[in-house]
Amino acid sequence: MAKKVTKQVTKPTAKSAKKPTAKKTTTKQGQGKEQGGLEEALTRSEQFFENYKKTIYTIVALIIVIIAGGMIYTYKIVQPREVRASEAIFPGETYFMNGDFRTALEGDAYGFEGFEALSGQYGNTKAGKLAKAYAGLCCAQLDSFEVAAKYLAKFKGKDQMASPSVLGALASCYANMDQLDKAVSTYKKAAKKAGNNLLSPYYYFQAALVYEALEKPEEALKLYKKIKVKYPESVEGQKADKYIARISSK
Repeated sequence: MAKKVTKQVTKPTAKSAKKPTAKKTTTKQGQGKEQGGLEEALTRSEQFFENYKKTIYTIVALIIVIIAGGMIYTYKIVQPREVRASEAIFPGETYFMNGDFRTALEGDAYGFEGFEALSGQYGNTKAGKLAKAYAGLCCAQLDSFEVAAKYLAKFKGKDQMASPSVLGALASCYANMDQLDKAVSTYKKAAKKAGNNLLSPYYYFQAALVYEALEKPEEALKLYKKIKVKYPESVEGQKADKYIARISSK
């Protein structure tokens, strides 16, 4: 069984003393910033297994695309609700990008309710679903992996970037909770769902590392070879030989 190593996180104060400086933009501009902000934030947030006894939290490029239309009950009710939800979560993105995960999650004294509350209040909107993802990531940064996993598991999507990225973050939560069987299966699910040369080799590689943590070198070897053959131009594909040689020499 792999030994869990808890990452040290400097937790911000419960309430921020300053109001976020970012100003509200139009809905269209706000949605664009939501997409870019979350992608940048998650690209910065990543770790991976260094050896079979050391579990490191991984959060990679979560790309959320808020698309207009779809599942609209009525023009007069749902569309304004989408607008309100989008505007409501905007201040939280500023806190998140500044590393103030506690305030982003729980809210401030200036009217921002926090991703935790907004994910429930606007749960059936696209921005509300985005709030769930943010809430999960905030919890993960605060080492509340069990709560983070619950939020991330609720995020649903059909695209090849956001959905597999959330699955990858969920897998990392499982790894930090020493639920390595769940971690490896979720990493593989993320890789398969992505179906691209960027995320798929990354998640297959993470799955291989977890297999090594589970002392299943044969399964890890299969994935390393798969990465080498199927994704030779990827970062993981270019370093696969080293891992293949190490396992094969045992």
